[in-house]
Amino acid sequence: MRFRKFLAGLIGLPLALAFVLFAVANRQSVTLGFDPFSPEAPALSLSLPLFAVVLVSLMIGVAVGGCAAWLRQGKHRKEAKRRRQEIDRLESELESARREAAAARRSSAAALPAPTSQRAA
Repeated sequence: MRFRKFLAGLIGLPLALAFVLFAVANRQSVTLGFDPFSPEAPALSLSLPLFAVVLVSLMIGVAVGGCAAWLRQGKHRKEAKRRRQEIDRLESELESARREAAAARRSSAAALPAPTSQRAA
């Protein structure tokens, strides 16, 4: 647990520092146009600092990539769920078979005559 926190700090601190340096160096405002028919004077435009545009683009990319990976792994999650259910079913069958075997041993032991230890003189 401590190693994980140390590793997170070791990686997170330089990343945070790099992000702050990037944000300070790229504060100039850029205009994002969402109108492909009129690029000179777009009807839909947004002015943001460059670092905000880059940060939002990265967040959207991570979210889209995460969704794509999650969707691709659906068949594996489904198979894992099916196998867990099969394991649970087999474990319950095994437990009931063990109980039945133990009960059969007890009943057969009770049905056997008690051993006698008589010696001939």
